[in-house]
Amino acid sequence: MRMISPIIFIFSLLLSSSHAAVQDFCVADLTAPDQSPTGYACKKPEELTVADFVFSGLGVAGNTSKSIIKAAFTVAFTEQFPGVNGLGISLGRADFAPGGVAPLHSHPGVTELVHVVRGTITAGFISSANKVYSKTLKEGDIMVLPQGLLHFVVNTGGIPAEAYFSMSSASPGIQTLDLALFGNNLPTELVAATSFLDITQIKKLKSTFHGTG
Repeated sequence: MRMISPIIFIFSLLLSSSHAAVQDFCVADLTAPDQSPTGYACKKPEELTVADFVFSGLGVAGNTSKSIIKAAFTVAFTEQFPGVNGLGISLGRADFAPGGVAPLHSHPGVTELVHVVRGTITAGFISSANKVYSKTLKEGDIMVLPQGLLHFVVNTGGIPAEAYFSMSSASPGIQTLDLALFGNNLPTELVAATSFLDITQIKKLKSTFHGTG
């Protein structure tokens, strides 16, 4: 199992320091209703063990062959790792086959830090002024993706790539541009009117992403 750089954890701790806490922690009780946007209810302190603060799921590569994007993501968010509930911090692993991609997407209000541990990826984001910041990253490189901005990752190397990402939220949301346009019931005519894409191409993409309309 590869070691994750201490830098990514230092960054995560700095991010989480802005979230003032009135108690030491609030391990999520996943058996109780989700009280979004305030998060899950806390497990009773007497029920907690050290296991509530440990997650062991990032040591195995995800299966990149099952997805059209040739990528797999393993996350340690609140739903998978209840110990991070309310702490404003989480971590995940991304595996990319050659040519694999994380399409243009955003995490509302969340900053992301990407750390490459194997292979070569090209990552970038688009500012609110529509300026593109893109860089080819190699093993050991880290890139920050500022909060809420559209960003992407592509494996531009000839071998599988592995990266870890830290998020400034325990339960980050995600909105993927392709799914927003082609993976729901937004009428084709409205997609065409708002995106200037050809209707034939839109219908093809809706079929790919299981959209209707």
